[in-house]
Amino acid sequence: MKKTLIAILFICVLFLSGCSKDNKAALEFKNEYESLNGVVNKSGKEHRNITIDKDNQYVKVTPEKVVEMINNKETFFLYVGDSLCPWCRSVLEKSIEVAKKYKVEKIYYIEIWDDEGNEIFRDKYELTPLVTKTKEGTKEYYTLLEKFDSVLSEYFVYDEEGHNITTGEKRIYAPNYFFVRNGEVVKMVEGISEKQSDSREELTEEILKDEEEQFKSLFELNNTCDNQGC
Repeated sequence: MKKTLIAILFICVLFLSGCSKDNKAALEFKNEYESLNGVVNKSGKEHRNITIDKDNQYVKVTPEKVVEMINNKETFFLYVGDSLCPWCRSVLEKSIEVAKKYKVEKIYYIEIWDDEGNEIFRDKYELTPLVTKTKEGTKEYYTLLEKFDSVLSEYFVYDEEGHNITTGEKRIYAPNYFFVRNGEVVKMVEGISEKQSDSREELTEEILKDEEEQFKSLFELNNTCDNQGC
């Protein structure tokens, strides 16, 4: 019995001593997203069940940190999204799978909402009945809008009939994945298949194949970067 207890303690010590900051970040990301599996949101819709690899590449950072990295001309991958975002939840498993194939070690992560789904990073426009900015984004959000302008899409709001109305501004949507090389944005993908019309629908083989192709086009730049010495 005593030997068994010692063995258990030894295994625990090995586990704890091998737990790096990256492991901690990966586990925090896993717990954050998996904790919402099957949970019904305030709109009465159930969150997609997803399984996040405990060795995933995601590291949550502040927007301030990302701006600092850009100013320092660093090279990195960035994901903007949220655990509450249904479209984000539909692409995450594939993003981790493809990133591993291309030996991507880190994907930095900016969270966009609080626990209630309120914007904490971006601005917000609504029809009231005119197109009106009802919430300002953070200083860092506007900095990233400027830095990422070349790869961003226009920001539209929709009326009751589904017509889109431009705000005259671009938008960082969720999910958005970026590759930044030496402080300059190179590429952005959403990871969402055009064959997927609903964020909670079943992910067919065709949808997953489209996701894979998008993430491949992004994460293969990791190898290009290595070859160029950046």
